[in-house]
Amino acid sequence: MTRNLTPVWLVLAHWCFAAAALAGPADKRLDIYWIDVEGGAATLLVTPAGETVLIDSGNPQRRDADRVLKMVGDAGMKQIDHLIITHYHGDHFGGATLLASLIPIRNLYDNGQFDNMPDNPGKAYFDLKADAKHVVKPGDLLPLKQLEESSASQLSLRFLGGKQKFIDPPADAADNATVCAASRAKERDGSDNANSLVMVVTFGGWRFFDAGDLTWNQEARLVCPKNLVGQVDVYQVTHHGLDSSNNPLVLQTLEPRVAIMNNGMRKGCLPEVFANLKETKSLEAIYQVHKNLRDDGAANNVADDYIANKEPESACKGNYIKLSVAPDGKSYTVSIPTNGHERIFETR
Repeated sequence: MTRNLTPVWLVLAHWCFAAAALAGPADKRLDIYWIDVEGGAATLLVTPAGETVLIDSGNPQRRDADRVLKMVGDAGMKQIDHLIITHYHGDHFGGATLLASLIPIRNLYDNGQFDNMPDNPGKAYFDLKADAKHVVKPGDLLPLKQLEESSASQLSLRFLGGKQKFIDPPADAADNATVCAASRAKERDGSDNANSLVMVVTFGGWRFFDAGDLTWNQEARLVCPKNLVGQVDVYQVTHHGLDSSNNPLVLQTLEPRVAIMNNGMRKGCLPEVFANLKETKSLEAIYQVHKNLRDDGAANNVADDYIANKEPESACKGNYIKLSVAPDGKSYTVSIPTNGHERIFETR
């Protein structure tokens, strides 16, 4: 009797494709994607319970909304459960209005409308379609679903600050007098950067810090005189690597092991910031969404394996950086799928 057998290679190919399409929820990992929005910000989290959290939405051009939409789809998701806008600059909120017309947005979190707004995103933004809208207060927790298994790591996203107000020091907050002795102020940034939402994502023992474009003088308040943040594993380089942010007091206090910079080809990754990152003893790796193509690029870039996009503007493919935290929260993998780079780190 003759039987029609499916070739083994075809079965394996189908299995690999299906596994890749299922993404985060299938393997109980927390997945984070740094989407290339050309020097703006759009960081997508896919939770083990199958929710999506998008922190910022890139620029208003169709390009960025399409890149976010594709990343959500490639991650196996069909909606944005939680959209967080850190502040009202176009490279952070700009894609939100168009995105809301392309994919369901369940919840929007931002600073709302307030007196003396230095930068107003306009009526179209405040009228964008979302099931519910929330004004963030320091100390708020995002209402994230958890896996039901008793052994599952707990996931949280807590807002530490916004509109230049921060949480009170926790009871166990460390005194930071030694580090703060080196504090120095910079010229005040009166734009909405200073109002950026600040948050920490925790999954088991793993921790991730994102402060939008929070400015240098405001950053100092997070760690001086007491450390309001604690230590973290991953630091999203603030303000794309511009030196009006990235106060080294924060790096010295948070002691991250990995830094990921959502810079552009000619935006961010400035010499002072790059030098401070390189001098941070706790850092084991620095990643860049883009290679710095300015004249100072040779001195202010990491190795090519740690850069998602190395081509000039005309040839940029919009590659992303991915981070996956193990289900037990004890390790995490950073990868750049397009160049095959993958590196595993132990949670601190």
